[in-house]
Amino acid sequence: MFDPHKIREHFPILKRKVNDYPLIYFDNAATSQKPIQVINAIKDFYEKHNANVHRAVHTLSQEASELYEDAHDEVARFINARGIEETVFVRGTTEAINLVAYAWGLHNLGKDDEVVVSLMEHHSNIVPWELISRIRGFKIRFAEVNRNGALNYESFEDLISKRTKIVCLSHVSNVTGIINDVKRVAKLAHEHGALMLVDGAQSVPHMPVDVRELGIDFLAFSGHKMLGPTGIGVLYGKSDILDKMEPFQGGGEMIKEVSFSGKTGRCSIEWNSLPWKFEAGTPDVSGAVGLREAVRYLRQLGMENVKKHEERLTSYAVPRMEECSEKVEIYGPTDFSSKCGIIPFGVRGLSSHDVALFLDNFGIMVRSGFHCAQPLHELLKLDSSARASFYVYNTQEEVDRFVQVLEEIGQF
Repeated sequence: MFDPHKIREHFPILKRKVNDYPLIYFDNAATSQKPIQVINAIKDFYEKHNANVHRAVHTLSQEASELYEDAHDEVARFINARGIEETVFVRGTTEAINLVAYAWGLHNLGKDDEVVVSLMEHHSNIVPWELISRIRGFKIRFAEVNRNGALNYESFEDLISKRTKIVCLSHVSNVTGIINDVKRVAKLAHEHGALMLVDGAQSVPHMPVDVRELGIDFLAFSGHKMLGPTGIGVLYGKSDILDKMEPFQGGGEMIKEVSFSGKTGRCSIEWNSLPWKFEAGTPDVSGAVGLREAVRYLRQLGMENVKKHEERLTSYAVPRMEECSEKVEIYGPTDFSSKCGIIPFGVRGLSSHDVALFLDNFGIMVRSGFHCAQPLHELLKLDSSARASFYVYNTQEEVDRFVQVLEEIGQF
């Protein structure tokens, strides 16, 4: 059975105290904590197998290469990709989206083209397209979000046209936790001959994600949000699309052959096979080992169980927060069946940073600010927001303590 109290035993950091109070970590949308299994896997790699991959024939290099390739395979099976050739390892969601923008967008977008992006996107799914548009001259069109924070699908239908070349949408909003119907939008994009890129930073760690069932072309996500280490992430891409794309970076590993012609004074270069074509230089091998272990841990828990656990916590927390003080406000949709475990909120009369600092005095960690999604905050007419976000190790008892402190903030 899924028991968060037993799961907590695997997370050493949850045993510490902050300001003499037990640590309550509700900032999981920013980054998750790491189980001892992941920590030990990284430690074991450095103690026993550390070497560069795909570079040598000696034992350590062969072992490191096998671990690194196996990590790709674990991730591919986790999201139901067709194989490791469709799973490119990057630093995180941000680099994955930048890879698509520069390696695909720079070569396929022109002044008569359009990119459609929603107004609820994280800055990492807005800024790269803005940078590329300044070079290539294409237009970015923004799909609207309703006043309650839900996506306006009719706006997508109005915006996507024969000029649209790619549609970019977050699977789950990192501000409201609302789950978007990316399958519906992908179908619409494909009907107009456009590609579909999905920001899965907040979905892959919290719910089952099947890239083939969703019918998407690209999926970006980060290891550190799904119990893995920082500095490792994934770009899923359909192999036929990746195969036609130019590399994002040049250097070692991403080439198969480089030869110099004295007659022309130029080099002839043949790219490596997928996914190595997009993984220039020495990769984060220890990060890949940690990510592999994190994926195994989540698979053992069952992603449907992870999603249900967060739904239970959210459906328990929201009414309690609404009842604890008249000054506590919850933003965005509260339909728990269409949300992951993210609750944006505020306390009237206090900034989000004031709220976060007050909670920190009692050992409770929440996020405050724009959460790298300023356009959505402006649309919701919010100066900023505090954000509580849950994960597999959070409990109802922690929610009770959180609400108790919120009540004190309301009185203050």
